[in-house]
Amino acid sequence: MCYKIALNFEDGITRVIDCYAGEYVADAAFRQKINLPMDCRDGVCGTCKCFCEDGNYELGAHLDEALTYEEKRKRYVLTCQMTVASDCVLKVPTTSHVCRTAAEVYKAEVLEVRPASETTFSLYLALRQKIEFLPGQYVNVSVPGTEHKRPYSFSSSSGAETASFLIRNLPGGVMSTYLAERAVPGDTMELTGPMGAFYLRPVVRPLLFLAGGTGLAPFLSILEELAEKGIEQSVRMYYAVTRDSDLVELSRLEALSQRLPSLSFETIVADPSSSHPRRGFVTDHLVADDLNLGDVDVYLCGPPPMVEAVCNHIDKLGISPNNFYFEKFNPADAARTAEKVA
Repeated sequence: MCYKIALNFEDGITRVIDCYAGEYVADAAFRQKINLPMDCRDGVCGTCKCFCEDGNYELGAHLDEALTYEEKRKRYVLTCQMTVASDCVLKVPTTSHVCRTAAEVYKAEVLEVRPASETTFSLYLALRQKIEFLPGQYVNVSVPGTEHKRPYSFSSSSGAETASFLIRNLPGGVMSTYLAERAVPGDTMELTGPMGAFYLRPVVRPLLFLAGGTGLAPFLSILEELAEKGIEQSVRMYYAVTRDSDLVELSRLEALSQRLPSLSFETIVADPSSSHPRRGFVTDHLVADDLNLGDVDVYLCGPPPMVEAVCNHIDKLGISPNNFYFEKFNPADAARTAEKVA
C-alpha cells in the first residue's frame, strides 16, 4: 500500500509525498528529497514534531519528553516514529526552505477560455502532470508572453487531469488582457504550487461557507471533494456578488447539491436596483442560527472588505465558531492571505 502525505509548511507551500505502509514518514520525505527537521531518528529529541490534521497513523516507541501524552491526544506526532494507514495531512512547523524543498512547477496547456459572465473568465487547462493539492488551495499561474504570475484558487477537484479557475476580468489587468485578447488553445502556462493555508479540514461538525465573487472558486473544489467522499454533516453556503451578472456556476452548484444532499446554498446580490430576492451584503443575511451555537466550522473567502465585515459581524453576534478559516485577496494587486481564527 502507498499513501499520500500532504506536508504543509509555514510559508504556505504544500508538498505531497508518497509513503508506503510501514515506512516512517520522515524516511519517506527524505527519500523524496525533503529534509524534515530531525536530530535523533529514534523518538528521543522531539525535533521532528508535527501536527496531524487528518488521517490515520500509528506511533512507534518514543520518550515522553519528546512527545507527551497530552500532545499525542491533540494529534501531534513524531515523523521519525510515524507510520500511516491512510492519506494524511501534516502541518510542519518550519518553512519549506529550511526543509530544502520548494513549490513545484507544473506545465499546462490552455484548453478553453470561457466568459463565465461580463466580469469573470473560466480558464480550463490540460495538465501534463496531475497536481495533488488540498481542496481550497491555489497556484501561481504564469501569464504567457510576460514575466508575471497571478495566484488563483482551483475550482476543479484535486488530481483531475483538467484544472479550472475562476478569474476576475479586470480591465487592463495582465492576466485579463491575455485571456481576452491573446489566449488560444495550446498556449503553455506554468503553475507553481500548490500553496495556501485555506483548505478543507476534517469534517466533524456542520459547515458554513461564505463566498464573495471569484472567492467561489475554492468552494467549488471543496464541494467536489465533499460530494465525492459523501458526508452526513450539513453544509450551508452564502454566495455574494455585486451585480446579477456576477453570479456564475449556478448550474454547477445545483448539480453539486444533487450529489451532496446535505448542501444548501443562497445567492446574494449587493446592487440595490437588482430584483434578486436576497439583496445587500452577506452580513445582512448571516444570522446567529447559522452559527449553530458555535458548533460549526466557518470558511470565508472573498475580497478584504467582505472578510473584515464578516469577521466584525460574527463578533457582534457574540457566537464563536468552533473553527473559523478565511482567505482574503485583492485582485488588483494579486495579494492573498489566509488565516484561522480560533
